Amino acid sequence: MKFKAFLTENGVNLLEKRFLPALDKMGKICHLFLNRDRVFFLHNLLNGDGVQSIAQFSKEALFDDYRISSQSDDCIAFTVDISLLQRALRSSVSICTEFGNGPTANRLQIKLAKKLTKNSTQRLPFLTFETKGYKSAVIQDVPISSPLSRNQVLELQTALDMAQDLPQTLVQVPDLNQLQNFVDRMRHVGDLLNISISKHGDLHIQISTTLITLGAEFQKLLVIGEQADAPSEDRNLSAQTRAARAVLRGDAQSVQVSVKHFGKSLQCHLAKPDCAFYGIAPQGACLTLVFQFFIPGTHRLDKSISMHCRLPVLDQGSS
Repeated sequence: MKFKAFLTENGVNLLEKRFLPALDKMGKICHLFLNRDRVFFLHNLLNGDGVQSIAQFSKEALFDDYRISSQSDDCIAFTVDISLLQRALRSSVSICTEFGNGPTANRLQIKLAKKLTKNSTQRLPFLTFETKGYKSAVIQDVPISSPLSRNQVLELQTALDMAQDLPQTLVQVPDLNQLQNFVDRMRHVGDLLNISISKHGDLHIQISTTLITLGAEFQKLLVIGEQADAPSEDRNLSAQTRAARAVLRGDAQSVQVSVKHFGKSLQCHLAKPDCAFYGIAPQGACLTLVFQFFIPGTHRLDKSISMHCRLPVLDQGSS
């Protein structure tokens, strides 16, 4: 089992300044899954607890001189502490910058290694960052789990394939910061959030207790996928009534999620996406938040990077 590659300057910027800070908010430990073509950072795919997040990159988006081999069809997966990974990368980059002419002037190599430690008689696995200067080399070792077995890799791949399915209707969120501020206020009201998404571009968010109901509605949002026209007779109705009628017509779905999970998923704005979409999976299986990234300087989708979150549903509501 072997893996080594050189981080590109673009790869350093993507990981250090955008994705690792966002992924750190999703959870301390994640799976790093590598295959011949892509690199995945995966949270909670092998258990049903918490928010699932899937960040994936083409190898060219992060690395050059990318080499991988294993008996699991050239796939390697292991768990790693995101904060330790972030710290090692930041330290390596600062050394490269200090002693070279830029983050990659001295070539920052990342590879799998097994090493003896002071308190162990067995060689333990590490993800190693190595910076080679003119007269010396600086090495940062990040401890990782033992790489997954072939069967465990297959299990992770199956879970990943299932998690790639997107809802049939997605609505674009106009402002993630506005949504984050609203959710921050909701935290003081209750723990459960009711979400309704319609095929005519309405996103309805509501939290209720015996004493108070607090809600927000975003109308006429951009819709991707299945769409429907809103009935003219619903225009003068309340947001709550319109959402309920759309569900009854089959033009909307409604689910209940944890306020904590919903707020955590919004932390992915640290990855600096260009736009974000919400959708509800068939039969209300989960609430999905999809982020899109554009090629810099354009409005064209960057297919080398993607990220989405799946929030577990507490009550399947109506579909």
